Amino acid sequence: MLRTAEQILISEHQGLYDRILPNNHFLRQLHDLVDFSFVIEELRDKYCHDNGRTAECPIRVFKYLMLKVLHTMSDVDLVERSRYDMSFKYFLGYRPEDDVISPSLLTKFRKLRLVDENILDMLIGKSVEIALQHGIIKGKNLIVDSTHTLSRYHNRKPHEVLQQQAKELRKAVYQIDESLKEQMPAKVSGDKIEDHIGYCEILLEVVDANPRVAIREDVMTASNYLREILDDNLAHLQTSSDEDAMTGHKSADSEFFGYKTHIAMTEERIITSAVVTSGEKHDGKQLQTLVEKSLATGIEIDAVIGDGAYSEKDNLEYAKDNFELISKLSLAVTKGFHREDDGFEYNKDADMFVCPAGHMATSKTRRHNKQEKRKENPRIVYYFDIENCKICPMRDGCYKEGSKSKSYSLSLTSEIQKEHEKFQETDRYKELSAKRYMIEAKNGELKNHMGYSKAESGGIQGMRIQGAVTLFCANLKRILKLMATKGEE
Repeated sequence: MLRTAEQILISEHQGLYDRILPNNHFLRQLHDLVDFSFVIEELRDKYCHDNGRTAECPIRVFKYLMLKVLHTMSDVDLVERSRYDMSFKYFLGYRPEDDVISPSLLTKFRKLRLVDENILDMLIGKSVEIALQHGIIKGKNLIVDSTHTLSRYHNRKPHEVLQQQAKELRKAVYQIDESLKEQMPAKVSGDKIEDHIGYCEILLEVVDANPRVAIREDVMTASNYLREILDDNLAHLQTSSDEDAMTGHKSADSEFFGYKTHIAMTEERIITSAVVTSGEKHDGKQLQTLVEKSLATGIEIDAVIGDGAYSEKDNLEYAKDNFELISKLSLAVTKGFHREDDGFEYNKDADMFVCPAGHMATSKTRRHNKQEKRKENPRIVYYFDIENCKICPMRDGCYKEGSKSKSYSLSLTSEIQKEHEKFQETDRYKELSAKRYMIEAKNGELKNHMGYSKAESGGIQGMRIQGAVTLFCANLKRILKLMATKGEE
């Protein structure tokens, strides 16, 4: 049963917060900045209103997820810290003497409550609303890019994930007491997931039975991460490594297995929209969605700034009557005469095309045929590894049995591309394109300081939840920083 509002509790020790936490403490400022009642309104339909015991306030549990982003740690470590850290308790709405929740509640909250696909748009929209209310967003230029996040499972089989984390735990234990090797369970072989789960559970029991070792910070951290994999992702581990993740390419010879988050932000570094996809998706295909979602938050757009991935013909036509598109013209991206639904997409980092199955071209060449020479209309031909095509599950309609090669060609000219080429030479274009670096810094912040370099769970819905909370926190941090700068002025 859900409470209709956050419960207000009075404590004779409440004055401790005023003595311990200064007014400029980040979590105090964050607590005062946001009216979190929107969490209850958004999640109301996910709870029963007239049956069962009273549920923990969703505002508090949501704030726990925010703290998990701001202080990257496992659920168990996070809850334990909230037991004694007064800044955490203040932000979470506890009285100083209150006990805290069970870590398992965070798992249930993610799985059962945050299942709405619109959560990403909702949280970003709420943060943009706060920014607009405080006069933070003034410019009308949008900067777009994508950042990749590695799958938690790194394209490994489920039992390999457990093996690796169990190895980390044993390593931490042996650094303290090698004699415990004799008590450790025998390692299992094979790929039967049930055997590895059983091994990990026994391993945790052995560690817990030796409190002198178990209380050490590095052992506790490794143990908690292993427990979180078992508790939060057990069902996922039993079915698949990560069915939604795909292999993407950062360059011609560098790839990753995971997801992409396509981001749009203002010059004030406030994220206005985001789309989470599997790793192989093309950046340019998300431009129109990012713009429409950004407009829905209430901001105005005069120009959109991005790299060459966004200069494809469809985007040039979309931008023509709506905004200036500041994207360096790439002949390969701005493909002209081809089937729009063929599924072949350009990877601007590798400067190659990727087929619908995710295989990247191995080489390319520029050529003319007789008719093209008369029209002065060159084409680029991309060649794929025919051995991949022979065994590809998507080869029907794409690969012809007995073929000795597989290629994909495209035309390189169109009137709108010629217009954009002239626009690239203007001072206006050069001035705006110099601002693209800002989003690179934002991507670095998300990955290096907010745990966004690696997925916390499996599946694209889990990635959406992680993205929603992470980008929401990033925006709030930026808003507080800009408000402090504004106050100093």
